[in-house]
Amino acid sequence: MLRLENVSAGYGKVPVISNINAEFEKGRITTIIGPNGSGKSTLLKAIVSLCEVQQGTVYLKGENREKIGDRKFAQQVSYLPQSHTAGAITVGRMVLHGRFPYLSYPRHYGKEDYECCRRAMERIGILSLRDKKVDELSGGQRQKVYLAMALSGETDVFLFDEPTTYLDIRYQLELLHLMEQLKEQGKTVVTVLHDLDTAMRVSDSILVMQNGKIVEKGTAQEIQSSGIIEKVFQITAQSFVDHEGKKHFYFEQKTSLPPSFNIIQKGSENDG
Repeated sequence: MLRLENVSAGYGKVPVISNINAEFEKGRITTIIGPNGSGKSTLLKAIVSLCEVQQGTVYLKGENREKIGDRKFAQQVSYLPQSHTAGAITVGRMVLHGRFPYLSYPRHYGKEDYECCRRAMERIGILSLRDKKVDELSGGQRQKVYLAMALSGETDVFLFDEPTTYLDIRYQLELLHLMEQLKEQGKTVVTVLHDLDTAMRVSDSILVMQNGKIVEKGTAQEIQSSGIIEKVFQITAQSFVDHEGKKHFYFEQKTSLPPSFNIIQKGSENDG
């Protein structure tokens, strides 16, 4: 469905990711994990041309992304960035932005556009907020608005960069269920997550990044068995199976904290 071949990309002339080869399949959830600064977000931005691709090729359904063109590519790939700029615009109008790739200039929304947006807002649970201003909402509510905007495009591929940001635990679980629903509908879901337990539980495939490169790829079990988690994150990965037969992962610190950290913590406790 979506494939990167020898992709190097970054900002200006400075590469952040190098020689990335990855394939994201239809009907599967692929999660990208790695330490801060490892190039996870840049990889997603390279796919949607939000940074400079210095070499290599992005393919969608076997076709070169450059030959597809921005508009047709956006009709098939939705991207939810890590951060957003909220303005004095209503929720309903913001979600309509997800329909931009289908509109000519000047933009005139049709019945189908409004219906797609209504379905997306209803699915995310924000239909009652459609007349409120986005900049008046909480961080979690805003995140759901942007999720609805991504869904309104009704694309085949969804790229989510840390989608659980600002969401409380209930809505994090709802989001994970949403990703599973998209998978069941045959969509391609690619997400960046920091929560390793969640990544290991919900993903069909995991890419581990370090220093701008993919250093390991495979199923959760393969990633755990490979020892790459210990090498990259300096933690120990363990797992257990609960009474329902579901596998869970947990992680323990591999090395002790530096003395300076303990001093800081001790000082914080006395600050009142």
